Order: sequence, then C-alpha cells, then structure tokens
Amino acid sequence: MTLDTLEELAAYLAGAFDSGDAAVLRDALDVASRADATAHLAAAAGVPQATLRAAFASGEMDLETTLAVMKVIDLHLPG
Repeated sequence: MTLDTLEELAAYLAGAFDSGDAAVLRDALDVASRADATAHLAAAAGVPQATLRAAFASGEMDLETTLAVMKVIDLHLPG
C-alpha cells in the first residue's frame, strides 16, 4: 500500500480508528510508520517526524501526540 499524501494517510488511519478493532489499528500504525505521507502528518501535527514514526512503529503514542494526530486526520478527511 502506498500512502503518499496527507489525505490518503488521514483516510487510512481514520478507517482504522473507526473500525474499533485493535489489530486493524495496530497494522495501520505499522504501515503508517513507513509511509511517505507520515512526514506530512508529522509536520501538520507539530511532531518531529522521527518521533511520530517511532510511535507508530511501537504502537505507543502519548496522549498529546494522539490528540495532535487525530486533529490533523479530522481536518484532512475527504468531504
């Protein structure tokens, strides 16, 4: 799967969050940790790219990072 744009990544992660399935979300975070668009998400969320990639890869994000990512995802979902 290629996630090149912020909008593609936002829609992908939103779908994973909406699924309510922990395994689906964990897989999506793993994919996001390697996606090109994660650089755009990190910039939009005000989080260092390396920090966000590491958080996605480990599946462990602090509340501040989670809220920043969720805000960006909500703002960039296709309407």
